[in-house]
Amino acid sequence: MITSLSLPPFNYFIVNFFTFSLFFLFLIKKKNQNKNKKLFFLYGWLFGFGYFLTNLYWISISLSFDGNFRYLIPITIFLIPAFLSIFYGLVSFFFVIFKTKKIITSFLFFSLSFGTIEFLRGTILTGFPWNLIAYSFSNQIEILSIISFLGTYGFNLFCISLFTSPAIFFARNNKKDMVVCIFFIISIIAFYLNGISYKKEFNNSQKKIIDYKIRIIGSQISLDRFYSNIEPISVIEDLIELSSPNLNEKIIFVWPEGILPGLSQKELIEYKWLFDEKFSENHLFIIGTNSQSSEDGVKKYYNSLTLYDDQLRIIDSYNKINLVPFGEFLPFEKFMKLVGLRSITNNYQPFSSGEIRNIIEIKKQNFSLHILPLICYEIIYSGKLFKSSEFDAIINISEDGWFGQSIGPEQHFVHSVFRSIESGKYILRSSNNGIAAIINPIGVIEKKVNFGETGYIDLKEIQIIQPTIFSKYGNKMFGLLILLYIFLIFSFNKMHNE
Repeated sequence: MITSLSLPPFNYFIVNFFTFSLFFLFLIKKKNQNKNKKLFFLYGWLFGFGYFLTNLYWISISLSFDGNFRYLIPITIFLIPAFLSIFYGLVSFFFVIFKTKKIITSFLFFSLSFGTIEFLRGTILTGFPWNLIAYSFSNQIEILSIISFLGTYGFNLFCISLFTSPAIFFARNNKKDMVVCIFFIISIIAFYLNGISYKKEFNNSQKKIIDYKIRIIGSQISLDRFYSNIEPISVIEDLIELSSPNLNEKIIFVWPEGILPGLSQKELIEYKWLFDEKFSENHLFIIGTNSQSSEDGVKKYYNSLTLYDDQLRIIDSYNKINLVPFGEFLPFEKFMKLVGLRSITNNYQPFSSGEIRNIIEIKKQNFSLHILPLICYEIIYSGKLFKSSEFDAIINISEDGWFGQSIGPEQHFVHSVFRSIESGKYILRSSNNGIAAIINPIGVIEKKVNFGETGYIDLKEIQIIQPTIFSKYGNKMFGLLILLYIFLIFSFNKMHNE
């Protein structure tokens, strides 16, 4: 539970040196005393349960907006942490199976199994890579620069090793073991110094002035619009006022995810009269909408990002691929419906997943921009976002009202910082009931609409860096790090035997 204090919005990463080291020492001691392997699964499960219970409690808040789901709140508070804790139970279970008397190989295996299982947590059953240990360093931008090379999972593996390394001092077989502990301390200092250099290089790079603005909107429109049949007119009027359009300025407006209640992608044009006097041919819109299609007489619904011109004609759109389990679709849908469960959003009709994430090319009315679209939850995934880095910026639209007044919006937002460093691209984040921001390619937040506030921020110039190593090779870098750990485990074991 204390480990949760290392995560946003607290970021007391120092506590991890105590919690991880003590957990590792506890497992070492029990391994020498107890031969019951099932107990070790329980030890890891309990560690994980305390961790997830205290940092994911906000998930239950999403069920409080509709009385039909409130009976599930006690279940989700317990059940979700209980499920995620299984992964941590496997860490300690594999640890007791691993046969070695050498503290260094135990340390390396613990780190490797923990880091690998964290990767599996973020991958299987659609994946939920939320609150990886690496997010403890969210405020240390200089140190985070290394993820442009290692990626988040690679850095996460390093963090687990770093936080566990003080245990070597107490459990070492001999003084030589301290070299490993010293290595990780030196490494984090090296990452910091490299980050300072990386930041300086970026700041000295050439700035490119663009002849239009990208205006990111941060709004605070209540989620009641989903449940109270609120007329979309009032919401549209609020968004227009918040956008402060100027007829003579070239602006691309970015509005949040699913912001217009009860309106599908093609129905927005019915409200064109609200736009006529406020906007001109100098304007384009990126708006979170719902869309529909029909296949063999079956209607499908999508959570979409849609690009409109000033006449509200659809130029391009993207259908969300990575959907939120239970929020936007039901896993094992037929069984879940039998027990009375349904998706929370979209009037209880599950969304379908989009097929491909294409780069949206904006070449209209003297605009020239290539964007990678990401809708809300999709920003949490590392290494799955794009195949080609031939785009200018990532547009991320989100609805964070489901988190309520909790730590959830801060945790969600920080994923954008990690994705910007990995990709080496600007991230332009528009959020309702959350945080809107412009984050540059080294993870620095250049402009921001804080949580609980409304307003807009403009991007007028950009700085371009070379494609990052991670953007080229993705999680292959994590794979190489796994191979390095395996090599070291075998090497230290061999040295011990000799």
